[in-house]
This record gives sequence, structure tokens and C-alpha cells, in this order.
Amino acid sequence: MSSTSTAPAEIPSQQQQQQQQPIADLPSGDPIPSPSKPLTTPPNTLPLATLLAKLPSSANLFLSRLEKCMSTPSGIDTVMLLLCYTSKLTANVLTSGRVTTLLDKSSQPIARKTLATLLAKRLNNLSALMSESRVILRLWALLGIYSWGRSIVATPATSVAAKGLDYVRLILCVLLQGLENGAYLSFRGVMGWTPEQQGLAYKWSARFWGAFVGIEVGKLLAERVGRVQKKDGEEERRETREWKRKLAKSLAWAPLTVHWSVDGGLPGVTELVVGALASVPGVIQMGDLWETVSK
Repeated sequence: MSSTSTAPAEIPSQQQQQQQQPIADLPSGDPIPSPSKPLTTPPNTLPLATLLAKLPSSANLFLSRLEKCMSTPSGIDTVMLLLCYTSKLTANVLTSGRVTTLLDKSSQPIARKTLATLLAKRLNNLSALMSESRVILRLWALLGIYSWGRSIVATPATSVAAKGLDYVRLILCVLLQGLENGAYLSFRGVMGWTPEQQGLAYKWSARFWGAFVGIEVGKLLAERVGRVQKKDGEEERRETREWKRKLAKSLAWAPLTVHWSVDGGLPGVTELVVGALASVPGVIQMGDLWETVSK
């Protein structure tokens, strides 16, 4: 895990954990009776290759790049991060007071409000699914943290302070990921932590994550203050852009780590605010990933 690693997903509350239901099995039933007359399928006059060839080049390019985005665990996590919080944001916008007022003034208020409510429910379900999927994907994150720790040990220290800070960040990542893993595995019955212990583990995981984010913000600000101006204007603009994007991601996560680490959350931080803030790193990371696979 590095300073640019994807931050953990929203830490679920104990009430949210209790509301989650296991995925149902596929339904079973009697065999479907045969129709009275055999159904005839018209011959396919357009083979698959022809159909694919008829797709617009822009669609082919988009799907090709999306496949590249989904070819690594970090890429999958980035895509799910974007879907998780943009769907949460959209769902809460659809049910906000302002949108409800606008729908009340429409020609068919009841039908449109019903549709908005249904769509919001579907999007919230998608957000919850993406959030849990990211937690499952991160069950293996300690392996990456182990590799990162080995690289820290093997890399010569530029200073004692820098080396010490790297070790602090490493320890924070081990703690936050270990606690999240234990809480989720216990929630699924794999480990034996009680619901109270799970809730406490999630809160401390968020607190360690908040400390990690705070260190990242401090590092970025220190880099900016002690930075030497480059002669190459293009390189300078590129590094400044990258620095701003890293800072924006960390500043967006910072209030959320505090929100998820205290009982009841921060006052005024609604689900709409959560979706809006967490969409910032989602959009930035997806933009960086898309730019990488486009090269």
C-alpha cells in the first residue's frame, strides 16, 4: 500500500450490518412445460463478428479501455469506488427536498415521485453492493501491505524522520486493514467477534485511517513548501497537477474518516454529503486510471 493507494470504503454501522441479508440462492421449481407448438428461431443473418464490427468505434474503444481498467485488483477497486459513491450521491439527490419540490410541480407528480423513489432505492442497493464488494476485495490487502513493508525496509533512508514516518504509515495500514478484516469476517460468521466488538473495530479502523490521511496531507503540504522550481515548464505543470489531485483526494476523505469514527457521525454530514465527498476521490482516481489505460 502506498500513499496513493485507494482508501477504504465507507465503514458500515452496526445497524447497517444487521440489515444486510445474505445473497439468496437461485430459485427452484417445477420444469417449464413445453409449448404446444415448437418455437422456431429465425436464422441469425448477422454473425457475431459482423455485429461487433457494426459497433461504433467509440464504443469499441470505450469497452477496450474499461476491460483494461478491470484487469487489476486496484483497477477493479477504483471502478467500484466510483460506482459506490456516485450512485449514493445520485440516490440522495433524487430524494432531496429540492427535487421533491420540483417533482410536485410537474404534470404527473405522483408517478414521477414514485419513479424517483424507486430509482433511488435501486441506486442505494448498488452502492451497498459496491461497498461490500470493496471490503471483500480488501481482505487480501494485507499481502500488498506486507510487500510495501519489505520495500520500506530495503530502501535506503533519506533521513531518520522520513524513515520513521514510513514505518508509522505502515503500522497504521496494518492496524486499519486488520481491524476491518476481523470485523467483516466476524459479521459473516467466519470469526467470533461480537457485534459490539465489530462496531468498535470499525470505529478504530476509521480512526487509524484518519491518522494515515492526516499524515498524507502533512506530507503533501511539506513537499509543496520545500519544493524546488523546475526548469521544464511542462514537467512543472504535470507535477503540480498531480500534487493538487492527491491533496484533493486526501482532503475529501479527511472529514469522512472522522465521521465514521465517532458514534452517530458528525453533525450535518448526511448521506448526500458522504456521497458528494467520496465521489471526489472516485472521480479523480478513475480519471487517472482512464488516462493510464489510454496511453
